[in-house]
Amino acid sequence: MRILNLPFFVGAIVLSANAATAGDWPNFRGPNHDGISPEKGLKTDWDGNPKVLWERQIGSAFSSFACVGDRVYTCGTTDAQQVLICLDAATGKEIWKRPFEKEYRDQFGDGTRATPTVSDGRVYVVGGHGTVVCCDADNGSEIWSQRYKHVPQWGYSGSVLIEGNLAIFQAGGSDGALRAADKKTGKKVWKCDNDDPGYATPLPFEFGGRKFICAFTANRASIIDLEAGKIVGKIPWKTDWKVNAAAPIYHEGHLFLNSGYQTGCGLFKLSAAKGKITAREVWKSKVLLNKFQSAILTGGNLYSSDEKALKCVDFMTGSERWKQPRTMNGTLVLADSKLFLLTESGELRVGPPDPSGFKPTAEAKILDGRCWTVPVIANGRMYARNLEKVVCIDLRE
Repeated sequence: MRILNLPFFVGAIVLSANAATAGDWPNFRGPNHDGISPEKGLKTDWDGNPKVLWERQIGSAFSSFACVGDRVYTCGTTDAQQVLICLDAATGKEIWKRPFEKEYRDQFGDGTRATPTVSDGRVYVVGGHGTVVCCDADNGSEIWSQRYKHVPQWGYSGSVLIEGNLAIFQAGGSDGALRAADKKTGKKVWKCDNDDPGYATPLPFEFGGRKFICAFTANRASIIDLEAGKIVGKIPWKTDWKVNAAAPIYHEGHLFLNSGYQTGCGLFKLSAAKGKITAREVWKSKVLLNKFQSAILTGGNLYSSDEKALKCVDFMTGSERWKQPRTMNGTLVLADSKLFLLTESGELRVGPPDPSGFKPTAEAKILDGRCWTVPVIANGRMYARNLEKVVCIDLRE
C-alpha cells in the first residue's frame, strides 16, 4: 500500500454566535473560501516566542476551526465519541460540547476530519462515519441530523458549505455525490451525480453571472449550477485511492485542481455555451502534489507545502519559481500580507509571500506531535492544533 500520509482532510457589545463580524472565520478556508484572512495589523515580530493566550486538550480530530464572534468551534473525541465543541475565544473555556457520532479510528489519526461551519446561529459538521448534524450555535442542541453510508477509505472529510438557504455536502453514491439540503430543516432540495465521495469541501464561485459549485469527488471535478442543482461540466480526475482532497481554486475564469500520489495538478480555462461549461486544459503537471494540503493563491502565484517541499508556482503557467525541500505536509494561511506556515511537526514560520523565496521573519515551536490541520486567524488570534491539543496565540499589537 503506497500510503505515506492521511488525506484530509476545520448584543451590540458582547458578540454572540448569531452575530458575524468582519474578523470572523465561519467555515473551512475562511469567508472567501480561499485560505486568506482579512485581518490587518497583526503582531509578528515577537522575540523568542509569541504570546500564548491559552491551550486546551480536546481529544483527537483533524478538524480546523470556525470562529464567529467570541466563540470558536472545532471537534474532538471524548468517551469513544466524536464531539462538536464550542470554546470561549479569549479563554479556551468550554461553553458546550455535543457528542454526535461514535469515534472514528484510523492508523494515521482518530477523530473527525471535517471542519464545523457556522451560519445564522447554527453550526454544521460532518462526522467521519457520515453523520451530518446541525446544532444550535449558542447551546449545542441538535436541530437536525442525517446519516450517509458511502464512507470513503479514510472517512468523510469534506465540510458543509452554506450557500443562501442551502447546506451542501458530499453524501456520495445514490444519495448524491453532491447533495443540497434546506439548512434549517435538513430536507433535501436537490442531489446530483452518483460518484463516490472525495475528501474536499465544495467550492462556490461565480462565472458568467451565475453561481456554481465545484465538487471534487472521487473520480472527477464536477461543476454544478447552484440554482438548478444540475451538473453542467465535468473534468475527469483519477487519483490513487480516490484521494481528491485539496481544495479547488477558482480565479478569473480558471479552475485549478491538485492531488497527490503522482497525479499532480492542472489549470483549466472555463467557457460557457448552451447551458454547459467546458474546461480547456491550460497546463497540467506534477509540480504540486497536494494530498490533503490546499494551496494559497496570491499575487499570481500558488504557495503550498505539498508532499515533497514548500513551493511557489506560477498560477497561469505552472512553472516552479522555487522550492524548499524537507518542508513537506505543512499547512498555510495568509493574513496581513504574510504567510503563516505550520509545519507537520508544529513549527510556526511567518513571512511574506515572495516569488523569489520564502524568508521567515518570525519562527516559533508552538506544538508537538502530528500537525496536519490548517490554522485559522480571526479577530487578532491564531488557532492551531495537533491531534489532541488546541493552542491560541495572541497576534494583536
